[in-house]
Amino acid sequence: MRAPARSRSSGPYRLLLVEDDHELVDLLTGTLRVEGYDVDVAHDGQRGLHLGLTREYDVVVIDRRLPALDGLDLLVRLRARAVRARALLLTALGTVHDRIDGLDAGADDYLVKPFDLDELSARIRALCRRTLDMTEVLPIGSAHLDLGLRDVALPGGDRVPLSAREFELLRLLAEQPNTVHSRSELRRRVFRDAPAASIVDTYVYYLRRKLGRSVVRTIHGLGYRLGAL
Repeated sequence: MRAPARSRSSGPYRLLLVEDDHELVDLLTGTLRVEGYDVDVAHDGQRGLHLGLTREYDVVVIDRRLPALDGLDLLVRLRARAVRARALLLTALGTVHDRIDGLDAGADDYLVKPFDLDELSARIRALCRRTLDMTEVLPIGSAHLDLGLRDVALPGGDRVPLSAREFELLRLLAEQPNTVHSRSELRRRVFRDAPAASIVDTYVYYLRRKLGRSVVRTIHGLGYRLGAL
């Protein structure tokens, strides 16, 4: 299947693949280029960091375990420098805690090795569509949620950084500001059915601690909805 058609700018989608397994790199780059992507390759984390900071990409695909600089550290550094590319993390580590670590580091998606090549292609296409369709900001009262930088811009000009899960929770609420979301729905959609049912309340607390209690409204007996700043 081909890469999704691109209309927001000319040229194919640009991908950065950071992977130290040369055989896997050859397989992936061959497949992705046939599908129409423009692919750059880095075989270690330091090279991946250099390319990620000096060139613009739509999607970065990063192996968790890399020489020179670990994949999680690489992703954290890219996000700290406001790199907006969608990120897919590849890893042999498939526990819930490993997935949480990857998402909190700034990953948009997570794929456990060994994986099916068709599934990888489908996940990259989905990330490209999210890049294409993304609205730049969502209002939260007089503040706004920046979907590129993944932070909240306050009226006075200050910016409040968010972890990956804080961002996803606030984004879901901000996309449907008049909807009351049950805890079970938020747990399923944001936290991938995390085993601890209290995880939704925990992250609501984190958002309120950073942004004030009014940012998320509690609708007793029903769940949560967006508040205002």
